[in-house]
This record gives sequence, structure tokens and C-alpha cells, in this order.
Amino acid sequence: MRFGILGPLHVGGGATTVTAGRDRIVLAMLLLRPGRLVPGEELVDAVWEEYPPATARAQLQTCVSRLRGRFAELGLAPEIIATDPDGYRIRLAPDDLDAEVFARGVESARAAAAAGRLSEAAERFRAALALWRGPALAGIPCRSVRRRAQTLDEQRLTALEERVDVELRLGRALELIDELTESTDQHPLRERLRGQLMLALSSVGRQAEALAVYREGRRFCAEELGIEPGAELQALHQRVLAGDLALAGQSPRLVGPLRSLPRAIGDFTGRQETVARLVKEVREGARIQLIDGMAGSGKTTLAVHLATALADDYPDAQLYIDLHGHSERTPLTPPAAVATLLRQLGVPADRVPGNPEDRLALWRTELADRRALVVLDNAATADQVTPLLPNSSQCLTLITSRRRLVGVDEGRPSSLPVLDPDEAVELLGRVVGVERVAAEPEAAIEVVRRCGHLPLAIRLAGARLAHRPRWRIADLAERLTSRPDPLAEFEAGDRSVGRAFALSYAQVSSAAQRAFRLLGVHPGVRFDSVVAAALLELSVSDAQGLLDELVDANLVDEGGPGRYRLHDLMREYARTLVAAPERAVERRDGIERLLDHHLQVGAVIARKREVSSRWNLTLLPEPTRADLVGLAAEQGRAWFDENVADLTALVRLAYAEGFRSHCWQLARACWHAQYDGGHLEELIETHTLGLSAAEELGDDAGTRMMLNYLASGYFRMGRLSESIRLMEQAVGVYRRLGLRREVCNALGNLGAVYGLNGDYRRSRECYDESLALARRLQALGELTSGLNNLSITLLFHGQLDEALVICRRNLFLTRETGDVRQFGRALGHLGMIRHRMGDVEPARRLLRHALRLRRQEGARAGEGEVLNEIAMMEREAGRPERAADLHRKALVAMTEAGDRIEQCTSRNLLARAIRAQGDATSALDLYRRVLADATGLGARYEQAQALAGIARCVRGTDPAAARTHLLRALALLQQVESPDRHEVERLLAELG
Repeated sequence: MRFGILGPLHVGGGATTVTAGRDRIVLAMLLLRPGRLVPGEELVDAVWEEYPPATARAQLQTCVSRLRGRFAELGLAPEIIATDPDGYRIRLAPDDLDAEVFARGVESARAAAAAGRLSEAAERFRAALALWRGPALAGIPCRSVRRRAQTLDEQRLTALEERVDVELRLGRALELIDELTESTDQHPLRERLRGQLMLALSSVGRQAEALAVYREGRRFCAEELGIEPGAELQALHQRVLAGDLALAGQSPRLVGPLRSLPRAIGDFTGRQETVARLVKEVREGARIQLIDGMAGSGKTTLAVHLATALADDYPDAQLYIDLHGHSERTPLTPPAAVATLLRQLGVPADRVPGNPEDRLALWRTELADRRALVVLDNAATADQVTPLLPNSSQCLTLITSRRRLVGVDEGRPSSLPVLDPDEAVELLGRVVGVERVAAEPEAAIEVVRRCGHLPLAIRLAGARLAHRPRWRIADLAERLTSRPDPLAEFEAGDRSVGRAFALSYAQVSSAAQRAFRLLGVHPGVRFDSVVAAALLELSVSDAQGLLDELVDANLVDEGGPGRYRLHDLMREYARTLVAAPERAVERRDGIERLLDHHLQVGAVIARKREVSSRWNLTLLPEPTRADLVGLAAEQGRAWFDENVADLTALVRLAYAEGFRSHCWQLARACWHAQYDGGHLEELIETHTLGLSAAEELGDDAGTRMMLNYLASGYFRMGRLSESIRLMEQAVGVYRRLGLRREVCNALGNLGAVYGLNGDYRRSRECYDESLALARRLQALGELTSGLNNLSITLLFHGQLDEALVICRRNLFLTRETGDVRQFGRALGHLGMIRHRMGDVEPARRLLRHALRLRRQEGARAGEGEVLNEIAMMEREAGRPERAADLHRKALVAMTEAGDRIEQCTSRNLLARAIRAQGDATSALDLYRRVLADATGLGARYEQAQALAGIARCVRGTDPAAARTHLLRALALLQQVESPDRHEVERLLAELG
């Protein structure tokens, strides 16, 4: 390189060799625009700025002449600077100027990153950045030069940030920290660099330093700009604060781009003008595209084709989700859709929040600094997709729907018509062969007309022709004309897409036709060969053979080995076929077999998981297909996780079709997986339907079970008034039926809910009656459960001596019964009581043992409870960093369990640990979030703790506000009869 401007100006191979001030300005101006004409007026203005002399033009020529002479001395051709009537230009070879070499290097690095070659991209970025020797054209004070040089400096910083992104994705966070610290110090207001430093620190477990970096940036923003940091940096701060990054156990970005798009169709035909227009709009900045049209018009095909074509422009992620807006399934809610999208992004399950708003916030944060493409397919309404839209201008969202989504702001609508006749014939030719279409052009036109020019119908009809080389196109046209129309509701002109489906259906064996029809009763999107075997009354191998036949006929899609799905329209067609009056028995028997299979599998798995439960599962007859039940049940908890949505849909189907007993029993079988797995919305839906079903049957056993387990879902979600109402109703049912053991257990549960709701009197009344009854009945299971609940309630209300006596008695009983679950709870409660009584070392031993047991059991809420207690001990011992780490782990456990009140507890305790580290600002942010959450839940104790925490954070700067918050906290603590009110009274007294 013979010229250098990425640092002090130099010519030739050495340091600065042009010393005259005016000559350097002229050369700098020319090198800033290599190969382009720089007008004489601009050069004059640059050299003399506001007051050029009358001889400025002549002096400018002298400058150029001196430069040419200097070039000759250095062995460079003087004619590199060319004279033009209007000014001058400098003509350089491709590698003559370091700035141009830098630009090409950065572009090649970006291309490597977009292609997923991250190590190569990092090397190329480093090579390009190594060309810099300091600020561009340093030492030249001219305003015109400095203005243009700042653009180069900005390009260097952008390249540096992109290189850091790549290296973070490569897991090199530790190596980047020193460099990022220096860069952030040099550019304190550059938020992307600051955020990268926070990511690097957090991903190696240095959360406290990451938070300090944020505080410093916040101070700079306030002092220099008078504003708060940007939304992206604030969102990142919240993630670090809650431990999202560190607890994930991995760097904040996965290696390589994330590609979840379906395979694009190779014979995509037509829509050229639409595609060209959409590509143009996207590249001009339209970041939301709405594609609507009738069923089968090719919306998804177009969206996937467009996404594939634009994929290189969005290298960080290409995501796809079917929102089921127009399908047998209930449309996905935004939080449910976001859960799937976050998994596609590689977010671990334990980082996906249970709270819908938190989940949506995490989704927006994950996309904040990504160049991502998102396909939201099959949307129902604008309300369904609006929460899913990324905030970042770097993202592209393609949305398809059968409706026009008028309410989506910024969306560019494209209503997709059917293909025009020429495009439809071209598509048929691509499917069956151009030569065959050319031989029968009129018949081809008739076929596509009978298909309504609908792409899906043409493809399905043409596929049959492609596999029947002896058929004429006229034969297909005749078949389309003569067959009845099974899907009148899906119309294209005066014809129906159902004719294409009927043709495919007619060409498979009678056994495969029956299989296809019966698959229409399954309410889920996907199914496996075991479910198909149960539904079809076949062996797995025979069912597999029929499914293979249906896959070959394009009636069923095979998503993976042994996994299948029906397209929405295909499922509608199958549903229509099986709903024919003459097939009423076939349909009802199929639904019953489907429900029986899932009920039996769910019951087998639930019995193993609830081995210590005092409640018997529903009494079921022996399964008629024990072989299939055994195959599915081998998966254990994974079977529930895989089928959670389908099980909810099956409970819904059972209720709608009048299978009331199946409805409540299937809901009961799903309870443990839904409760422990944090699927609380599904739990409430299934058990609400189950309760209605049991009541309509007059089934007292089913009614009381549904009341009890529905109440548990409301309890875990923090909806305590609803839980109390249901539990009181359950107690009434048990009393009426004379079921004393059930009364005993329900009263214990009701006492726990009253206790959490702050009603100590009623809580104690329930416990006393429950325990007295348990002793009379010698019901040790109910007795140990009740004692566990009572001990924690007494602890909460500060009655430690009585709590200790009861907990020790209970520990002895749980050892005697061998109930590991209750023993783990009792051990944890005893550790908590000993801690509060000041017996630190015994408490620590008990809590560590309890933690092992809770983890072995998989009780995430119980694990979080013990972790929070151990963390409190760490804070009290002067180790707030360790305490904060444990509270974050507890928060993950409580989030996974779906326990919203305990999430507030964990955040309150985390905020206290953060404040103990000296970060009152971050603690204040977290307390305010808890206050909002706890207020929404009506959790008075956690509201009070958040208010007291806020007061502690602000009492040094705003004592009046601190006093107001403490008074509010005191009122709440008095309502729930908490001894913590004494600490608040002491703080008030200190304030005066």
C-alpha cells in the first residue's frame, strides 16, 4: 500500500513524507475520495476554510505541483494526481490505499460470517482492523478532513463491534474482556460496545462487573446527554440482573446462523412480479410483509421461497413457526409461539420465563442485536402476531394468513391471488413434464381450471400424473370433472380444492383410505406410528406400512423417522370424510381408541411419578393394547413434554364429543406433568373442562379430584382467591360424602393457601382440624403433609419454637413412613427454622441434604425454596456475590415450576443481595419490578418486601419517599400478621 490514511497520513512505505500543511490537506481530501473528482472549490474551502485569498486557485495548483514532485522523489508516478477543468482526482490501483483494502477486508469478513464460517470471519476482521494505526488522518486539523475522517473512524468501530459479535459467538468472551474494557473507556457513549462488554463479563460469571459497566454507562448518559441508556442496553441489563446469561451456562450467541426454515420447493413457479416487488420493498426498508390469500393459494410456499432468497441478508437467524390460525388446533397464543421461537434460537428451557410478559420481553431482547428473518405462518388475527414482531430494524418478518391483517402497523400487505392460467399450466408442466403438457395443451388448461388455478391442488393432481406415465392429461381432466366435490367450503371459483385431494385419496388402498380418514379425528398437528397403530387397531409395523403408502401419495407428510403430520387442508379433508353419516360408528370408535390410548399411557407414567401420592389415580380397566401403551410409556416424562399440546386438545375433544369420563380422567393423568412442568395454563384449561365433565356425569370422585387439582394450578399461579374458592368447595363435597381422609387432606391444602394469602387465623383452624382428624384416622400420609404445611406457616409468622417442635416430630414420622418427598420437605423446613433461630451450621447441613433430595425428586419449586434459604445465609455471612448467584438459580427453578409468587420471593431476595454488593441502583430496578408483579398477583407479603427494599435503596437520597414506602409496607405486613413488621418499624424510627 502506497498511501495510508488509517492513522497519520503517509505516502510510500514509511511515515509521513508530506510535511507542508496545505499539501497534506489537499492530498488527504483526494485520498478520502479515491478515483472521484474533487472540485477545486471544495479543496479551496478545505485549505483556507472561511477566508480564502484571491490567489487561492493559483496556490492550489502550486500545492498539487509540489505533491507531484514529492511523488517523483518517492518513485511514484506524478500523474497519479490527474487535473480536470473542475478540479483534481487521484487514480490508484486496488491495493494502493489502506482504506480501500480495509473496506474489502470487512466485506469479505461479513460474507464469511453470513455463511457461518465464523473462525474465518474473525480472522478477516482482525486482518482488516490491523491496518489501523490510530484515528484516521490524525494530525490534520482541517474541518473538512476531520468530518470525512470521522466516517472512517465510525467504520472502524462498526467493524470492531461486528468482530466482537463473531468472537462472542465463538465462545471467546474471556479473551475479549480487556480489549472491550479499553474500547469502552475510549468510547463511553457507544452502547453496543458497552453491551458487548456486559455480555462477555456475564457469560464468564462476572455479573457484578457487568452490572458495574452498566451503571457507568448510565452515569455517562445522564451527565453527557441527560437521558437514560437505550432500550436494548436496558433490556440487556435486566437479563444480567436476573442471571439469564450466566445461568444459561453458555455464551450469549450460538455458533453459526440459526436456520429453521422448511425446505423451499424446487419447482416454485409464477409469482415472479410479486417476489421481485417484495424483495425490492424489503431491501428498501420494509421490515414487515403481510401475505394473505385463500387456503391453498401458496402463501407458505411464497413466504419460504422469499425467505430462502433473502436468507443471506439475515445471517444471524432464520426462524419459522406455524401459528395454526386456521386449523383444527386452537391458534397458538403469543406466549406459546414465543416459547417455540426461543427454543429455535437455542434458548435453554430453564431460561424461558413462565410469565407471558417476561417471555415476550426475552424474545424481543434476543432479537435486539440480531439480523434475523422470522416467518409467522398461518396467522389468525393481528392481535396474535403483533406481540411477536421484533423491535429491531435489522429484522424481517414475513406473515401469512387467510385473512387480511389490517391491524398490523408498518405491515406491507400483499393479497395473493390464484395463479394466472399461464402460470398454472407452467406449474403443471414442472410437475408432470413439459413435453406431456405441450402434447395436450387444451387438456392441461382444463386440468388447471378444474383445480381452480390453486397451486396446492395443481401439485397434488399433477403428482398423480407424474407417477402414471401411461395416463393422458385428458384422463386426469376427466377424473377431475366426474368426481364429487368433498370440500365445498374451500372454493376456487366454482370448483373446490377437494377434487385434487379426492384424486389422491382414490388412488390408495382401501386400508390406507380408512387410515387417512381416521387420522382426521386426531386434534394434534403431529403423531407417531404408535398413536396411529392404536387409532387403526393395527400392529406398529402394519400401521407404518399404511403411513408409508399415504406419504407416497402426498396425503401425509413425514417429518422424521416415525413422525408424521397432516397439512391443515388434508386434515380438513380427512375430517370431512370420516364425518359422513355412514361412518358415524367408525368415527366415534376411533375417537374412543385415541382417548383410551393417551389415557392409559398418561396413567402409567403418572402412577410411577406419583408413587408417594396419597391420592389414587383413576381406576381404569386393563388396556386393550398393552403393547402400545408400554411402548409409549417407556418415554416417561418425555412423553408428556412431547405431547403437552396434543393432550390438552384431546381433553377438549373428549368434552366436545361427549366422552365425559375420558375427559376428567385424562386431565387427572396429566396433572403431575403439567404441575411440575410449569404448564399451568394448560392445567387450568384441562381441569376446568374435567370439572364440568365430572359434574355433568354426577361423578363425585371425578368432581372432587378436579376441584383439588384445579385449585393446585390456581395456587401455583398465585391466583389465591380462586384456589381458596375451589378448595372450600372440595372440602364441602368431602364432608357431604363422609370421606374423612379426603377432608383431612383437603383441609391441609386449604390451610396452606390461607397461610400464603396472609389469613393466619383460618390457616391455623384448617391445620388444627386436619391434624386432629389425621391422628384419629391414623392417616400418616395426611398427617405428615399437614405437619409440613403447618411448620412452614408457623415459620412465616415467626412462631419458631412451635415450628421446631412440629417439624422434628414430622421428620420422625416421614422416616417411619418412608415417604421420601415429605422427608425432603421436612428436612428443608427444619433447616430453615434452625437458620432463623441462629443455629447456622446445623441449618447449613440440613439444607444441603434437603437440596440433594429435592433435586433427586425433580421438585423444582422445592429446590428453589432451599436455594433461597442457603443464599440468605451466604448474604448474612458477608458473601453477597455468592448469595446473588444462588438466588438467580432459585429464580430459574421457580420460573420453570411456574410459581409466580415464589418468583417474586426470589427476585426480592436477589435484589437484597445485589444491594449488599453496593449496587443500589440495580437493586432498586429489581424491587420495582417485583412490586408491580406482586401487586398484580395480590401477594401482600412480597409487595411489602419490595416496598421495604425500595425504601432501603432511596433513604439516603430521598428520605421522604423512603418513609412513604415503609408506611405502605408496614400496613401490608400488619394485614398478613408478619413479624417482619418489627424491622420496618425500626427503619421508620431511624428515619424519624
